[in-house]
Amino acid sequence: MTPEQVAAASKPAVLALGDAFTRCPTTLRRARLLGISGWAFYIAGRAGALGDVRAETVAAALGFIAPDAVADGWDATLRIVRPAEVAAATLQECRRWGEQHLDQVPDVDRLAALLGRAVDAADATGMPLFAAWRAMPLPDDGTAGAHAAVGLRLLREHFAGAHLLAVRASGMTPLEAVLTGPEGEAGALACGWPPPYPPVGPLVRRRLWAEAVTDRLTASAFAALGPAGGGELVDLLAATRAQLPHPV
Repeated sequence: MTPEQVAAASKPAVLALGDAFTRCPTTLRRARLLGISGWAFYIAGRAGALGDVRAETVAAALGFIAPDAVADGWDATLRIVRPAEVAAATLQECRRWGEQHLDQVPDVDRLAALLGRAVDAADATGMPLFAAWRAMPLPDDGTAGAHAAVGLRLLREHFAGAHLLAVRASGMTPLEAVLTGPEGEAGALACGWPPPYPPVGPLVRRRLWAEAVTDRLTASAFAALGPAGGGELVDLLAATRAQLPHPV
């Protein structure tokens, strides 16, 4: 497989597995312990690695979430706890989820190793969230499942950052990209964009172009694995996703 083929084939599993821990009830309880809402925990959990920046900066980095919705979560966090603490808590929950759900998956050691190599090789140019997450200090201890979960989370941010660049290069707005995605208007509502929405029929070809560019931008991460390693990663991701007790 070419690096771009590996990117395209691995993307669905990485996006699903890299975000699965955020829907875990234990993770959501962590938000209550910090005294913030689940939405604030999600926004600050993703963007807190950037430090104490303004909400406008966070909205620009996240891209696909409406600026007003970003500000609601970010400003609510700032009133109670530093965003960097929320990001650290998010990392802990990601590792905890990996230990609980991925340790029993066959070949998780190999999965963690391949993900780590891909993350290390990824080009972070123009992707501040991915760069900030990759720069966060990571404990050396922990199980293979914990390391795999962190690798999935980081690679998910890499895909998200690349897709934002590709969408803007295509001429689409972030809202148009969400509307042309698999969840359509429901996805736009979930991301805080209020209706009415523009027609998206003419944008389908731009969406397909942006997806192809996303694969091209992320290919450097998978080139480091070589053809055999890339194919192995795709197989391991599919097997891992299929073996989890709850659909992801």
